[in-house]
Amino acid sequence: MTGRASLLRRLVLAPALVGLVAMLFVFLPLWLLAAAALSPLLPGRWRALRLLWIVVMYAAIEALLLVVLCGFWFATGFGRTVRSAYWQGIHYDLVEGVMWVFFREAKRVLNLEIVTDGPSPEAHPGVPILVCCRHAGPGDSFVLIHALMHWYGREPRVVLKNTLAWDPAIDVLLHRIPARFITPAGGAGLEEQIADLATGLDENDAFVIFPEGGNFTETRRTRGIERLRKLGLDRMAERAEAMTNVLAPRPGGFIAALDAAPEADVVLVAHTGLDHVLTVGDIWRELPMDKRITMRWWKVARAEIPEDRDERIEWLFGWWERIDVWIDDQAKRAPASE
Repeated sequence: MTGRASLLRRLVLAPALVGLVAMLFVFLPLWLLAAAALSPLLPGRWRALRLLWIVVMYAAIEALLLVVLCGFWFATGFGRTVRSAYWQGIHYDLVEGVMWVFFREAKRVLNLEIVTDGPSPEAHPGVPILVCCRHAGPGDSFVLIHALMHWYGREPRVVLKNTLAWDPAIDVLLHRIPARFITPAGGAGLEEQIADLATGLDENDAFVIFPEGGNFTETRRTRGIERLRKLGLDRMAERAEAMTNVLAPRPGGFIAALDAAPEADVVLVAHTGLDHVLTVGDIWRELPMDKRITMRWWKVARAEIPEDRDERIEWLFGWWERIDVWIDDQAKRAPASE
């Protein structure tokens, strides 16, 4: 992101968002009446009101975050000490609290159930971890971060798409705690940025990366297979074709993180339940959700991970094949209503 774009987000988008949220609450009674009038005409239980509540809650949290973060900026001497360890801890506490509120309401309003399976990141405390997660829907990032912070007491360092920096609260917040906005297609210095972020992990840190580089879609799956063939990796392309639920992983960033954090174990995460919820339109069609989100954790000790680069690529592909099989198994077990 350029400095000009960052200035635009901070000085224009952030105040505009706060103003829009204020106007939203001024006219909230009208929105509530309109949603209540529409609800009997739509399928599901109070579909319009439920979606409106989620939108209002998210907007209110976003605006409140921006106001609080502005207060932190003044409290740290106009940002002079905002990236100190003390203030980073305060920012992590703020994120954990906000995520708790959001998930409490989202679970209640959308009738969601979140369950975990397998050894959790707290199974071996005192060891930093590298978390590799399947990517399928914008909700999975929030669920993963919430689980790591609220359930397992970890402070995540996140690698995420640079387009997310256009969300004003995410932009400000993640420029104050360890995180990196990157271009998924790669580019000069990408692996160096990831390695820099993964350096110096302590006992309660969790470095989070999504090796697929984007949400699963059939178009991205086909493009990834074609990319492997163009690189002359026909065997890998055949293995990617056999995986129908995940994208072929891009190993460069993961290997860079492994090299930068030699003391860290690896946690692999798969999930089902939000696979097809990619847009606001998807949320609208899925409501009332009445879904169970299942997160499966696998923890691998560092001693079990190969040192050779080619062997690490083979190891990562093997795990993604295992995750693909697990997703198929979950689909077979799911009730017909889901």
